[in-house]
Amino acid sequence: MMMNSKYFEAHHLPFIRERLHLLDDPAWEGIQTLQFYDPNSVQVISLVGGQLGIDRFMVGDTGLGILKLLTCGGFAIWSIIDWFMIPGVAREKNGMKLKETLAALHRTAPTTNEIGSTDREQE
Repeated sequence: MMMNSKYFEAHHLPFIRERLHLLDDPAWEGIQTLQFYDPNSVQVISLVGGQLGIDRFMVGDTGLGILKLLTCGGFAIWSIIDWFMIPGVAREKNGMKLKETLAALHRTAPTTNEIGSTDREQE
């Protein structure tokens, strides 16, 4: 968890830690295969190709990427602002992706009743 904390906003970490403790071994395999945006790489892309909207396309904001492309980075003002904001956007997108995955894994996990058998075995 600590090795990957650079990929997430600080306010996401308690929720992520809580949900990771609830996972079983097969679910861990699904979590380990997730690809996250590196905020430092996205910031370098923003510095190099921010006026073309490449940074926004990279994090999945297609609409904003098209706007940046058509306006040459918001007449360069938007590009300069994104130099400082895009790492936070990448961390936020990573947090949303992990939260959605954890929620999906939590929904598909079998629940255990008092006797110890799963609900799926009773059907």
